[in-house]
Amino acid sequence: MVRLYRRVNRYVPALSMVFFLLGLAALGINIGYLTSTRFADAFNGTVSQAIRVFLARLTGWIPFSLAEFLLLGSPVILAVVIVIACRKGGRSRRYFVRALIGILSAAVLLYALFVFVFGAGYRTTSLDKKLGIERTKVTVDELADTARIVVDRLNELSDEIMIFYDDGSVRPYSHEDTVRLCLESYEKLARDYDFLAVLDAPVKEIVLSDYMTYTHISGMYTFFTGEANLNTNYPYFVNVYTTAHEMAHQRGIAREDEANFMAFLVCIASDDPYMRYSGYLNLYEYLSSALSSAGAKEVRSEIAETLDVRVRYDLYCYGVFFDKYRENTAAKVSTTVNNTYLVMQGTPGEKSYGLVVDLAVAYYRDK
Repeated sequence: MVRLYRRVNRYVPALSMVFFLLGLAALGINIGYLTSTRFADAFNGTVSQAIRVFLARLTGWIPFSLAEFLLLGSPVILAVVIVIACRKGGRSRRYFVRALIGILSAAVLLYALFVFVFGAGYRTTSLDKKLGIERTKVTVDELADTARIVVDRLNELSDEIMIFYDDGSVRPYSHEDTVRLCLESYEKLARDYDFLAVLDAPVKEIVLSDYMTYTHISGMYTFFTGEANLNTNYPYFVNVYTTAHEMAHQRGIAREDEANFMAFLVCIASDDPYMRYSGYLNLYEYLSSALSSAGAKEVRSEIAETLDVRVRYDLYCYGVFFDKYRENTAAKVSTTVNNTYLVMQGTPGEKSYGLVVDLAVAYYRDK
């Protein structure tokens, strides 16, 4: 055995062997949760959850986004790796092979981390079943009825929201306070739903948020660092909702429509008016878009007319803000990459974000 190890180690670094073994274990687990929802539930709620909590606490003390730092530093890291590989490769064939295997094993490690940390969340029991609501095919009338309920809630809240000329609505507290309010809501919901992990971790603000907005990404959960990251360039009501959304991913809710709906539940569970306003306004946008896609543009317009004029102005300000970023190459590339990734995970792709309306209709139908 020792002799075999030495022979293999001539071409495969010891650390790479460990990474490959982790990759093999991850492959078995990957197959397990692809074929069994029960296994996916168990793995996501135990092993994956423990690793997510560990990573979130491990990186939580860092005052900046480690994921953003690694992404920005990736060209330098890649250049260094290539230089080292070329130098070692020039010494002998054996060193060249070891360098290539080392690079390959790093990719295997990323795959293993994804499987162990986050992948099972795409194959678990659907959120509607976990919440005890019945998700069925949605009609235009149900979409309209749900939109009217949401509009009523927004109109009730409009007197409590500060909306300024040219800026729209303003969050009356800091980002840290937003995280605290979200944590309080998650703890409240966790008393009723045991699939929600109790986790006290920050949501990191992206330094290059303005540039990130061109990709149309308002937030991101990075499984390899355990960090929830926020694009702070978006309007406040989007920031609040996105904070709750990324925290849902941090708790193992992987599907985008389910993370969106959990963000909505977190926002409306809060005692804070702006948290609730953010939840309802984001859901209203999804419902309005769904009505338009369903060919009910007249109904959509009628419902929009019933919105308080201040809320309509807030949406107008958001539209003006987004015009600068609406059409660009970065957004097309980002959308294509994200859509491909989501489809590979067994979801409908980018469309899955908007499927939050199905859960919202089921939620209010049951109520």
